[in-house]
Amino acid sequence: MQSNSIKNWSEDERPREKMQLKGPASLSDAELLAILISSGTKEKSALDLARDILALAHNNLHELGRLGILELQKTKGIGEARAITIAAALELGRRRQLGEGLQRPTITQSADAAEIAIPLLRDLTHEVFCVLYLNQANRVIRHEIISSGGLTGTVADIRIILKNALLQNANKLIIAHNHPSGNLQPSAADKELTRKLKEAGESMDIKLLDHLIVAETNYLSMADEGII
Repeated sequence: MQSNSIKNWSEDERPREKMQLKGPASLSDAELLAILISSGTKEKSALDLARDILALAHNNLHELGRLGILELQKTKGIGEARAITIAAALELGRRRQLGEGLQRPTITQSADAAEIAIPLLRDLTHEVFCVLYLNQANRVIRHEIISSGGLTGTVADIRIILKNALLQNANKLIIAHNHPSGNLQPSAADKELTRKLKEAGESMDIKLLDHLIVAETNYLSMADEGII
């Protein structure tokens, strides 16, 4: 057995035993990842592999969430099965955060909408456009991704947005898209799309409440900025 195996550590230092004794909050990011990895290699323990993966993500959990299965496999000792396990755990975390946002009964401010939009968009490396459909009471009826673009832009079809709003019996909308560059400022194209959608919606008694731009865990609200 290799000397660096986690099995050779004292029980209170092993990630699984430590979680049982002290709870999950007591574990470091690397220790939590080591539990997912389960076992090490001849050269490295599961904890060593976890540290290598975190280094690949610059020790940033948001960057870790951006890594796909193939990227995770760039770490020596992480095969397809382990990469899939890690990716599945990260997706569950995203869905939990999204679910918490969707449990909010009504959208009363931009921060409420951001709780839904940020988990959907923050980890993506290409631009994606999503829509929240709301009823008269500002309750979210449905949310969906309606377009996906490249590294520098995406195109949202106003006709599809309004058609789907009618199908959902929604009379209010909040739209959001991400800027993978990290720049929160709306482009001229962003402002023009917002203007066109607002005007088209008004002709159908569908109100555009806001347009959010998401960059990692931050967001800009065009309504808060007075752009809408």
